[in-house]
Amino acid sequence: MNNTTMQAAQQQSYGLDTEVVRCPIPTVGEHEVLVKVAAAGVDRGTWHLMTGLPYMTRLVTGLFKPRKKTPGRDLAGTVEQIGSQVTDFAVGDEVLGIGSGAFAEYAVARERKLVAKPTNLDMEQAAALATSGLTAWQALHTHGKVRPGQRVLILGASGGVGTFAVQIARAAGAEVTGVCSASKAELVSSLGAQHVLDYRKDHIDGTFDLIIDCGGHSPIARLRSLTQPGGTVVLVGSEERGSVIGVGRQIRAAMLSPFVNQRLVMMIATEKREDLEALVGLVRSGDVVPAVGRTFPLEAVSDALGHLADGHAMGKVVVRVSETAEMQAHEGQEAQA
Repeated sequence: MNNTTMQAAQQQSYGLDTEVVRCPIPTVGEHEVLVKVAAAGVDRGTWHLMTGLPYMTRLVTGLFKPRKKTPGRDLAGTVEQIGSQVTDFAVGDEVLGIGSGAFAEYAVARERKLVAKPTNLDMEQAAALATSGLTAWQALHTHGKVRPGQRVLILGASGGVGTFAVQIARAAGAEVTGVCSASKAELVSSLGAQHVLDYRKDHIDGTFDLIIDCGGHSPIARLRSLTQPGGTVVLVGSEERGSVIGVGRQIRAAMLSPFVNQRLVMMIATEKREDLEALVGLVRSGDVVPAVGRTFPLEAVSDALGHLADGHAMGKVVVRVSETAEMQAHEGQEAQA
C-alpha cells in the first residue's frame, strides 16, 4: 500500500457534525484486518455514539467529547492488509461486518467480526447487513424462539431492523404482520409480510405468539394485550428521548416479566460471528435481501445520520465511501431509468 493517509469523516465534539479530513491510515493488530471501505452502514448505535445520548453512553465513549474521532461501524469492502494471526482472510477478499471508524477510506476490524461477502450482494447491500441484521436475527431466534406457524407482529417493520425481521420471520415459517406508515406498506409487503397495517389508523386484531417492537412507544400494557399467554415480547428499540439511561421502558418490562404470563424481553444485540454467518446463509439462499433506502456520500455523513434520526428512513441508510465499479454501474442504471 503506497498511501499513508486517507480521507475520513471526523467529529470534534458530540453531535452529528462531521468534516472530511485527511488522516493516517490505521494500523492492524495481529488479529485484525485492514479493509478498504466501499460502503458503510448507518445504524442507531452509531447515532448514540456520535451524539453521546443517552448520557450514560459517555461513560464509555468519553465524558466531554468522543474519544474516537472517526465514527461508523458497519462496513463492506476489500481486505487490504491482515494481521500476523489472521487465518480466515487474505488480501483482496471481499468482506462485510463490523469494524471501527467505518466512515473512512480504510477501517480496521477484528477478524471474528467479519465474514465473506456473498456474491449476490453489492457493496451497499453488504454494508447494510451486519448490525441491523444481527439485531433482527437475535430478536427472533435467540430471544423470541420463533417457530413455524407462529403469528409474529413486527412494529416498525419498514425500518433498518424491521425490514430484516420481516424476512427472517418469514424464512422461519411464521405468519408475519408488519406495522408501518401507509407510504411504506408496499415495501413491507414485498419483503414477505402477509399482513401490513398502517400504524396511524389500522386496528391490530387478535393476539400474537411473538411481538418484535422495533419502533414506536407502545405502553407495556398494550403490548401484553396483543400477546398470547405464554407468548413473548422483544423490545428492540424505542429509546426514551431526554432520558439519562434511555431504556427505562425496557428495564420496566424486564422487571415485570417474572410476574406476568408473557415473556417481556429487553435485548441488546451482540456481535456474534456465528449469528452473522447464519444470517449470511439466508442471504445466499435468497431468503433475505437488505432493503437499502437512501445512500449518501462520505461528505454527507451528518445528513445520513439526521435522516435516520428523523424516523422517516425506509429500509437501511448507507454511506458510499469509495466509488467501486459496481457502484458506478448501479448509478448508471439509475440515471437511465
